[in-house]
Amino acid sequence: MPLGSLLFLLSLLSSPGLGDPGPLEDVVIDRYYIPKVCQREVQMGDFIRYHYNGTFKDGKKFDSSYDRGATVAGVVGVGRLITGMDRGLQGMCVNERRHLIVPPHLGYGSIGVAGMIPPDATLYFDVIMLDIWNKEDKLQITTLYKPEHCNRTVENSDFVRYHYNGTLLDGTHFDSSYSKDSTYDTYVGTGWLIKGMDQGLLGMCAGEKRRIIIPPFLAYGEKGYGTVIPPQASLVFDVLLVDLHNPTDGISLEHLEVPLTCKRKAVTGDFVRYHYNGTLMDGTLFDSSYSRNHTYDTYIGKGYIIPGMDQGLQGVCIGEKRRIIVPPHLGYGENGAGNTIPSSAVLIFDVHIIDFHNPTDVVEIETVYRPEGCNVTTRDRDFVRYHYNCTLLDGTKLFSSHDYEHPQEATLGTSKVIDGLNTGLLDMCLGEKRVIIIPPHLGHGENGAQGVPGSAVLRFEVELLYMEEGVPEGYLFIWHGDPPTNLYEDMDLNKDGEIPPEEFSTFIKAQLAEGKGRLMPGSDPETVIADMFQNQDRNKDGKITAEELKLKSDEDQERIHEEL
Repeated sequence: MPLGSLLFLLSLLSSPGLGDPGPLEDVVIDRYYIPKVCQREVQMGDFIRYHYNGTFKDGKKFDSSYDRGATVAGVVGVGRLITGMDRGLQGMCVNERRHLIVPPHLGYGSIGVAGMIPPDATLYFDVIMLDIWNKEDKLQITTLYKPEHCNRTVENSDFVRYHYNGTLLDGTHFDSSYSKDSTYDTYVGTGWLIKGMDQGLLGMCAGEKRRIIIPPFLAYGEKGYGTVIPPQASLVFDVLLVDLHNPTDGISLEHLEVPLTCKRKAVTGDFVRYHYNGTLMDGTLFDSSYSRNHTYDTYIGKGYIIPGMDQGLQGVCIGEKRRIIVPPHLGYGENGAGNTIPSSAVLIFDVHIIDFHNPTDVVEIETVYRPEGCNVTTRDRDFVRYHYNCTLLDGTKLFSSHDYEHPQEATLGTSKVIDGLNTGLLDMCLGEKRVIIIPPHLGHGENGAQGVPGSAVLRFEVELLYMEEGVPEGYLFIWHGDPPTNLYEDMDLNKDGEIPPEEFSTFIKAQLAEGKGRLMPGSDPETVIADMFQNQDRNKDGKITAEELKLKSDEDQERIHEEL
């Protein structure tokens, strides 16, 4: 119908109940609702689905698709509809509503339909268009959002997890993964999905959003699906791809930050301390060591962690930051983990390596400075003073002797310092500077100490400031030469035949002042002299007899002989 004639007829009619227009030569069309967006109009040869009410002029209803509870599906312009309906439906948009007046010669003519439509009846239809498609149609894909970075897209045989809202072309909702609070998980290109979805997911990135419009012959076709998808229905899916992987995938690594120097790389059997953020591919955080303010500590390559992390931590350097992408078959698989990791989820770990060691490691010593002409070095039982800075391997400061008024003091080999530091202080020259790396089993162990994390590798920068020769193990005092021949008589200052604590203390202090002997260095003289007296006083009567002193001297001589 020419546009001018249609406009003229629209001006005459506002509803089917208006006055008699007289004999009609063509269909009268009233487009009483037109959607704001019309992506497609009905054309000859299109397949359509629509609802309608059919009445006579007096308003009496003769037919209704609503009463049958099913839409009408058919092809326009191929003679399967009455001519008036064929003409009246052309040009319609999805969700458009029309009133149609069909004259008898374009309806059922002078014959009518027995028992339902009398001869020469003018028919009034109220129609809503629900769906339009053509057998030549292809899948329609609209990208609603695409991430800036897309390292990988969906290919056939990939396993995908996605959220979707599913509607008919008229907007009728039929399904949604969001309402199930779970993604839809499936393989692509293996026949598990309708053909249109298999095709529509190809090329998507994780995090991408698409609208996929699928014609019926690529969806559920003539049969539809249950009560929610009618026969010959076009489907609209708004899809958010959450993640993807392939069963043949291994882990993927991204080296975010690698130290300029890396003297050693982690291998199977090493114990690693690291921080991490764990996210899903859509960015959802499921775990973080930072939130607990504690590193994750574990052996690698021993099965203590998921296989993907066991593999992903191989070859790391201390201080390195890397991203480890773990496919589900190397993560938590189909079962997921708790409420935070869904089944078949790809995991992304951003890790920062704090330190690592091996249980077989020994103390590492690097000499930074050693004075020339050094002939005397430290040994066990020597007394030393030194400055130090103690840090973790990532540079975190723990302690420093420079924060106190005096340098650190210790007698080596007396368990006054951790074993690793004791080892690192041996064979040092006065003025020497060293860097000492101490594994935790020679430091503060798995439990750590106040201010020191468990299983931490420690780095000490030390400078030896003072050293004093010690005494053999088990001795509190040694003579620099031979002791006096008449030791007891010399010690018995008032010559009364016994030696009380006061006389003993006075005698020993005199030997120290004259340089004839020395106490264990770094000790409190009063305490050591008191301990010496207690050792000599076998009878515990507060005095030393000549027999007690002789017995103790004989024992000492025998021990020295054995040591020599």
